[in-house]
Amino acid sequence: MAVRGKKTKISAYLDPEVMTMLADYAARRDQSQSMIAEAAIASFLSPDAGERREAAIGKRLDQLDRRVMRLERDVGIAVETLAVFVRFWLTTTPALPEPAAQAARVKAGERYESFITALGRRLAKGPTLRQEIPEDVRESGE
Repeated sequence: MAVRGKKTKISAYLDPEVMTMLADYAARRDQSQSMIAEAAIASFLSPDAGERREAAIGKRLDQLDRRVMRLERDVGIAVETLAVFVRFWLTTTPALPEPAAQAARVKAGERYESFITALGRRLAKGPTLRQEIPEDVRESGE
């Protein structure tokens, strides 16, 4: 075990925000502000500090990449779902004569409001359709 000499006192000027953060962190960890500051300075001056920062950034970028991939997948599912529905609706719904069309538009407004209410309930309680579809489902063309 290495023998340590007497520690040297330094004076440093900190922005009030940084000082508040230091005090809060030290209080949460039940450690002295001096010990926290010494550890932070040692970490900053460490020869591998850059490598650790790079590794942390790489890890974060990997997490973001996975999130973006899930978002792309979810958007793809939503677009395909909408496209299939629209194609089905257009091929199975005949055009109405004008007197019936006006009544249908009124009824459509009521049905749309019911749809929005049901959608709101579904989103509030979960699970969502996205959660019901397994992550490993792939398009047959891949």
